[in-house]
Amino acid sequence: MNKSILTDKKHIHFIGIGGSGMYPLAQILHAKGYHLTGSDNNETETLQAVRNMGIEVKPLGQRAENIEGADLIVHTAAIMADNPELIAAKASGVPVLERSDLLGIVSSWYEDAVCISGTHGKTTTTSMLTQIVYTAGIDLSAYIGGKLPIIHGSGCAGTSDVFVCESCEFVDTFLKLYPDIAVVLNIDADHLDYFGTVENIIKSFHKFCGMASKAVIYNGDDANTLKAIAGVEGKQMISFGYGEGCDWRAVDVTHLSGAGTAYTVLKNGEMLGRITLQVPGEHNVLNSLAAVAAADLIGLPFEAAAQGLAEFRGAGRRFEIKGVVSGVTIADDYAHHPTELTATLRAAKEMDYKRVIAVFQPFTFSRTVQHLEEFKDALEIADVAVLTDIMGSREKNTYGIYTRNLAEIMNNAVYFPQDETAEYTDERKYQNFDDVVDYVVSHVQEGDLVLTMGCGDVNKVAKMILERLQKEG
Repeated sequence: MNKSILTDKKHIHFIGIGGSGMYPLAQILHAKGYHLTGSDNNETETLQAVRNMGIEVKPLGQRAENIEGADLIVHTAAIMADNPELIAAKASGVPVLERSDLLGIVSSWYEDAVCISGTHGKTTTTSMLTQIVYTAGIDLSAYIGGKLPIIHGSGCAGTSDVFVCESCEFVDTFLKLYPDIAVVLNIDADHLDYFGTVENIIKSFHKFCGMASKAVIYNGDDANTLKAIAGVEGKQMISFGYGEGCDWRAVDVTHLSGAGTAYTVLKNGEMLGRITLQVPGEHNVLNSLAAVAAADLIGLPFEAAAQGLAEFRGAGRRFEIKGVVSGVTIADDYAHHPTELTATLRAAKEMDYKRVIAVFQPFTFSRTVQHLEEFKDALEIADVAVLTDIMGSREKNTYGIYTRNLAEIMNNAVYFPQDETAEYTDERKYQNFDDVVDYVVSHVQEGDLVLTMGCGDVNKVAKMILERLQKEG
């Protein structure tokens, strides 16, 4: 992508400006003085936040006339090819960019672009580092795949040369970025519908690490990550983990009452101090340790990292407590891969709940087929696993896979049989949410944790359960 494409542009139009991935880009470009307009089909808090910045948002809906006057047009990957606004944009002769291309260009504007990658933990770690830098008083820019309360959204625009950026590997999006510091949290088998094999995923991460201009911070305990960084030269290589060979180590890990964890940080064998986290699980120890190492590299003292992490309460949809009613805790989590489910459910089981009831929405047919046994093993960590229909998202069910295929091999599953002869259409994707809510509300007990899990819209179930419990008192 030509990095200078924005040089002579004045009016940029965003198709789908209310998307969480578009919002931070709108913030940054607005702060840089570009004239922005945008459109969206849905009214959301984020769309109102865009308006509050003084950006013109067209009336709801996407129409050809919305692009008038723009000399650059940006759209999200979710915009379909038959969208009238996108069709008009491509016919206009004006340059058209997909959101990830614009993100890549924006990342090149900063001297310290910290690009955080990994199959699991990207949003949490990006949020942790953003919180550290923000709390330390640095006016940073950030791009996060979830909402961070301290910045009131999924990103922010600042005046410093620090840019903290979540970097997604799906369809090699992260290879469009210009990282100064590349962070690799872990590499696991995921998005195999695109990559095909784990080896191909490792190759992409190798390319990503090679693009870093200054340093690579990587998980020294993760075998696939070690394969990915092999042969990367010409930059500082910094490892983190539990193992004795890592440059940054977490030792003396203790689980605190409630959801907290504490550990001691060693840098090259020297003890720096103690970190206290308000989020659960040893996976978050590693996430936070990566953030500490990155903060150190951009010049922040350990004390600033410790303070920022002590104040971090999690990102949106990452073990997010939605409410407590009659002794029942309702929480929501984005975990959708077996490794993420395992880490989150183990953390939940270490806490002081009577039972852990997982409400899981499988996401994509291909992932469900490819990881069926691993999903079984992960979900059986919960006391009860209540399963929704599979959310197909971008796929059609050419695999002949249904929720019952998972439920029937589990020993703790509850599911609601669906009409498998019916066409799987948008209108009936989530027809069993009411069934799920009815079951949970009628079976939950005081002291239980109800944890909705998945990257689709299963968070709606958390809200529905909470409202029902509040109503029934």
